[in-house]
Amino acid sequence: MIVVYIVLGVIALVFLAFFVKFFGLWFRALLSGAPIKLGRLVGMWIRRVKTVGIVDSRIMLTKAGIDVDSDPLETHFLAGGDVLRVSKALIAANKANIHLTFTQAAAIDLAGRDVLDAVRTSVNPKVIDCPNPETGRRTIDAVAKDGIQLKAKARVTVRANIERLVGGATEETIIARVGEGIVTTIGSAASYKSVLENPDLISKRVLEKGLDAGTAFEILSIDIADVDVGENIGAKLQADQAEADKRRFQAVAEQRRAAAQAREQEMSALVVENRAKVVLAEAEIPKAIAEAFREGNLGVMDYYRLRNIQADTSMRESIGGETSGGTSGGSGGSEPVAPKE
Repeated sequence: MIVVYIVLGVIALVFLAFFVKFFGLWFRALLSGAPIKLGRLVGMWIRRVKTVGIVDSRIMLTKAGIDVDSDPLETHFLAGGDVLRVSKALIAANKANIHLTFTQAAAIDLAGRDVLDAVRTSVNPKVIDCPNPETGRRTIDAVAKDGIQLKAKARVTVRANIERLVGGATEETIIARVGEGIVTTIGSAASYKSVLENPDLISKRVLEKGLDAGTAFEILSIDIADVDVGENIGAKLQADQAEADKRRFQAVAEQRRAAAQAREQEMSALVVENRAKVVLAEAEIPKAIAEAFREGNLGVMDYYRLRNIQADTSMRESIGGETSGGTSGGSGGSEPVAPKE
């Protein structure tokens, strides 16, 4: 009997310890109109669930008129979600007349999105700078058809779309799409002056493209904060193209010059070769004359006549070469000077 009394005493002490530990939470929930059974609180403690957070969340939701049992709260906590933040998001959405269920809020929270910030953005629209200054870029640069560069800066006002928060694109997609729309609009402009005169033309065309499709936001407005004139990209490109053409033409001219020099060398070699052939042919003349003497085809008188003709031809060539050299023709009987070899 003593052992039985000891066991019963231990059990009673354990129940008393649990009662003392969880009585405060149970009693607070009971007085707040959000009762939670004491056994469920003990079960939460056994499952290593933060009972204080579950109780506080249930009390907040109940006071705000939102009926959410402790089981979904506990399940969301065990899944790794932020129960308090989801509860605050539900209360904020309820006060702002935004339709948001606990299932949607829990899914948004588990997807890694800040559900409370999303609700706040739905109530108070958010302004996004395009481009994002954190990326190091200050403006979006684009070139009009006349070659003038424009540097634009836009501010996009967005509102969170609760229904598309799960699976919807983030702010980076909005910034990228708006930047693409600005570049397209400026690039299609005939002159940069038309863009400077009507900067709202950019925002109107960008809004017409429906850039918020598939994103977690709804674009309310796109305002062009600033448009500055940059460099004359067209003239720079033309100058670069002219320089490239100049180098190409110089390369072609150099190639032709090298080909002409090679051809000149070939012709010079051909001239030398032909002169060698002439020298060889002239060397055969004395042999032919000697052969003609031996065969009787050439007499002595014929040989002397040939020599006279050669002498006469040499004299005429000497006179002709001296005259062409610039000697005066009125010098009478002056002896002719032997021509230079």
